[in-house]
Amino acid sequence: MLVAAAVCPCPPLLVPGIAAGAAPELDAARDACSDAVGVLAAARPDLLLVVGPAIEAQSGPYPAGTRGSFRSFGEDLTVRLGEGPEQERQLPPSLSVAAWLLERAHWAASPVEGLGVDERLAGDRCAAAGREGAARSGRIAMLVMGDGSACRTIKAPGYLDARAEGFDREAARALGAADAEALMALDGALAEELKAAGRAPWQVLAGAAEGAGLEGRLLYEDAPYGVGYFVATWS
Repeated sequence: MLVAAAVCPCPPLLVPGIAAGAAPELDAARDACSDAVGVLAAARPDLLLVVGPAIEAQSGPYPAGTRGSFRSFGEDLTVRLGEGPEQERQLPPSLSVAAWLLERAHWAASPVEGLGVDERLAGDRCAAAGREGAARSGRIAMLVMGDGSACRTIKAPGYLDARAEGFDREAARALGAADAEALMALDGALAEELKAAGRAPWQVLAGAAEGAGLEGRLLYEDAPYGVGYFVATWS
């Protein structure tokens, strides 16, 4: 059963070495992520399941011990998702950011496993994956990585789209209220058009939270670089 969840954005720019001189611009987001991971540890889970968006070829489960790298982003940094034997397959970027957050927090509260979710996966299949994950153990916590729209300004990766602000507003409200039904109602086609990579992982969380009776809290909401970033906790 799901006992706690944290929702965090997943840009590699969260890693200060990648952001370089612009690193202070995301200090508030990093601090909020640290607070959110603390909520997960306080829940004393049996297993932490880290969920993040991935391209189809990188979707699927990642055992404890899987490594990720930021070399393609210009930083000679390797991370590991929990403790376990080294794997040949590498983490997708979203789970690498999650692994960096957990290493930064010195995570030792439980074993850790990862799940890469195809960004185009239909909502019902996302929810089913979430229910399956929540049934893995008596006390499951989730660290859910994902960004909102990437179309908030003309300099955003997806340029300016007038629909982006409304999409992000509803996503932030649903995440802050632990409103699983509202997360399931997010339009997958619109999310793809707005390059909102968090839609599928958020709907995995919605499925996992069914019947859990969790309450939400929004810790951070902003759109630096024209991309919607949110940090929330469910407990």
